[in-house]
Amino acid sequence: MTDIDQTYGKSLSKAEKADQQDDPDQALGSMGYTSELRRNRSMFTLLFQSLAIAAVPFGESTLFMQVIYGGGQLSIFVGWIMVCLLDQCMAMSLAELASRYPTSAGPYYWSFQLSGKHSKLLSFVTAWIWLIGNWTVTLSVNFAFAGLLVATVSIYSNWEANDWQLLLVFYAICILAFVICGFGNRFLPMVDTICAGWTIMSMIVIMIVICIPAKAGRHDVATALGYYDSSLSGWGKFSFFIGLLPPAFIFCAIGMITSMSEEVRSPATKVPQALALCVPVGGITGLFFVMPLCFTLPDLTDILNAPNGQPIPYIFHRVTGTREGAAGLVSLIIVTGFFCSISITNAASRTTWALARDKAIPLSRLFSHVDEHFHVPIWALGLVTVVQMLLGLINLGSTSAFTAFVSVSVFALAVTYAIPISLSLFVDRRAEVHKAPWHCGRALGTTVNIISLTWIAFQLVLFSMPSVLPVTPVSMNYASVVFVGLTVMASVWYIIHARKVYIGPPILEESD
Repeated sequence: MTDIDQTYGKSLSKAEKADQQDDPDQALGSMGYTSELRRNRSMFTLLFQSLAIAAVPFGESTLFMQVIYGGGQLSIFVGWIMVCLLDQCMAMSLAELASRYPTSAGPYYWSFQLSGKHSKLLSFVTAWIWLIGNWTVTLSVNFAFAGLLVATVSIYSNWEANDWQLLLVFYAICILAFVICGFGNRFLPMVDTICAGWTIMSMIVIMIVICIPAKAGRHDVATALGYYDSSLSGWGKFSFFIGLLPPAFIFCAIGMITSMSEEVRSPATKVPQALALCVPVGGITGLFFVMPLCFTLPDLTDILNAPNGQPIPYIFHRVTGTREGAAGLVSLIIVTGFFCSISITNAASRTTWALARDKAIPLSRLFSHVDEHFHVPIWALGLVTVVQMLLGLINLGSTSAFTAFVSVSVFALAVTYAIPISLSLFVDRRAEVHKAPWHCGRALGTTVNIISLTWIAFQLVLFSMPSVLPVTPVSMNYASVVFVGLTVMASVWYIIHARKVYIGPPILEESD
């Protein structure tokens, strides 16, 4: 273990004691930070925020076309269970690290403490990939929200929004999320709690309403849970894996709640508990949404021609037999998407603020400022909003921009998770996480780490690929281009300026 690690190990023992004494501010101080945000979240409100970010019916709906290309019911049902099991391993791996280092800096702070010799460079790389993931997943949510809104309007007319109209709706959503997160921070834990109740209620209502009429027909169990058509995407038998994108996207951002650590009471125990519970709770309740769809799904080739490329409004229309019924069901999902937009924008702003606090982004003094009245990093929140609006312009040149944003977000967040998990497993030999108040133990912890890294490696390949073959310049998945472009910008910033001012997250040496 390096001298840095030894020093930090001492300071963390102090942090753990402070946390046990219910003094998270003292624990944060032992890690070199000063508490600036209001601690108004419990384990349950943090869990509800993670479920709001996952937004199961919203996330599955906006990417439902991918599971159609993925072959239909088999990809929907089996893919859901498979991804939930794999993502639970990832959540538990992150929970251990969040318990050991309970700070809003999250993965790049973990990497700094675990990497030893090259800690400065590796933490900077992790920080920027983490930031890219936060920005693009927030963009994906708001972009999907806009797409679902215009698709709902098309239920009542033949109108289809053009690219500019969709962009303007997207801009309105971004601005609305900024206003709510910026000036209503003290109400957000309550909003997340309402969201949890709303999501469960919505899935129950949708299950009942689509199962009773089933105007497009009811499938037997074998068809509902096992039908598979590999001819729709052009990928042949590999098509099944294309259908993994929706559930992978739904749970890819669970690690973002670590950026809320400095707003949680007793974060060393409450944050990992929320992380460990998110996938089981979301996965089980999500079955009440995906299974009714499997039993009532219309013909797959008809769904491929759904207006605005949004299959769920079309499916609801076909299954209920009425425009009003379809619009009512989609409205339930739209409200869930609205909650998701607020929660994920809030979390992304905290990540941006944490990087600014450690001088990892330009104009760090401005973006690390916390408004004293609203207790919000208002400039960091504004930066998240502006970046989304600029990246949204990509949609004007590519009909696959949304898929690219989704793929980049899954890609970047997965890479960010992989770095500290790898360091903990292979460099530190899990010594540090074993000291955490919440950990999986050596045998289970090693197992979930290995499964997580294997799953992440597969995701990096899978989500760089186009969903449909043959590929055209318009339908191409530009995820790798966007990811590399943003990474190059970060590298240039590091060479020009950041390497002179960025020294990594602070370490407070404990005095005798």
